[in-house]
Amino acid sequence: MTVREGARLSDHRLPPGQYVPRERPVLHYGPVPRFRPQQWDFRVYGITASLGEFRWSWPEFDALPRTEVVSDFHCVTRFTIPGIRWWGAPAAHLTELAPPDGSVTHVMVWAEFGFSANLRIDDFLAENVVLATHRDGERLPPENGYPVRLVVPHLYGWKSVKWVRAIEYLTADRRGFWEQRGYHNIADPWAEQRYFYQEEPGQGPPLA
Repeated sequence: MTVREGARLSDHRLPPGQYVPRERPVLHYGPVPRFRPQQWDFRVYGITASLGEFRWSWPEFDALPRTEVVSDFHCVTRFTIPGIRWWGAPAAHLTELAPPDGSVTHVMVWAEFGFSANLRIDDFLAENVVLATHRDGERLPPENGYPVRLVVPHLYGWKSVKWVRAIEYLTADRRGFWEQRGYHNIADPWAEQRYFYQEEPGQGPPLA
């Protein structure tokens, strides 16, 4: 197992407008889904190199090679949690198992209840991006995304989707759940990209 350092606080700096809370808030939209391991699967589909679909059962997914990432978590609601230890399957390794076509520019991350978030393919493939099953040495708590959540440390926390079930490869950008509801399409905390009205031309498709 390797430990990757990325997107951590440097010299006690915070992204603009962020603060470190005394406790760890837990935010999510809607109810916490129930995990049914015999019915659960993880899929990769869309514009794959083979145009086929890839699927893992829970035991198969839980057996994928893991790495540990230590990083800060920046929520768009302005709190930052420093130095969280995540353990999970690197997103880049997943694309080796399920290769995207060379024309793929973005992914849509799908979760329980139809929740989604879009990412540029380069953001998804960044070195410290993982599909996490553990946090700080323990299985993810249900309210934090058990059994699997995406962790994208260099973007605001809504891109780190909880309860992930699928990755869809895209050849054009498409807004996810919060991006359709007025959040910034890219979500870089260091540029304070919180809301749609801050987007520059070319940073996202039109808001439907």
